[in-house]
Amino acid sequence: MPKTDDQILLTADGLETLKKELAGLKTERQPAVIERIKRAKEYGDLSENAEYDDAKNEQGFVAGRIAEIEEILKKAKVVTKNGDGAIQLGSQVKVHIDGEEEIYTIVGAAEADPLQKKISHESPLGKALLGKKIGDRVEVKAPAGTILYTIRSVS
Repeated sequence: MPKTDDQILLTADGLETLKKELAGLKTERQPAVIERIKRAKEYGDLSENAEYDDAKNEQGFVAGRIAEIEEILKKAKVVTKNGDGAIQLGSQVKVHIDGEEEIYTIVGAAEADPLQKKISHESPLGKALLGKKIGDRVEVKAPAGTILYTIRSVS
């Protein structure tokens, strides 16, 4: 599943999450920031107005995130699973690592969130898992050394 310059691979859930985030930014957060700037201007001297500076910084962040999501959505290609049992974008994978079990979801790079166990198909672990099936073993080189993963289930 190579990513081209014109495509950003996403799961259907990832696409919906981005659309919801974009709607929230445009309908809630952006108007709230504009209101904060308006209130901060009423305080007077803008050169020493920390509230104004903070609101302008937030406005820049919100505008940047809106532009980023809109660009992702323009280039988005939703990938559907083919049901052959092999790990692919959108698969939830249970792996055995050094006596522990972990569950990861393989997602597009734009929706990766390691804290939520959503790993990019472009990450070292994501690349190693793609195309594998239950019972397969993969080795992934990490800063702490090589880690062996055994695939327990794929859904």
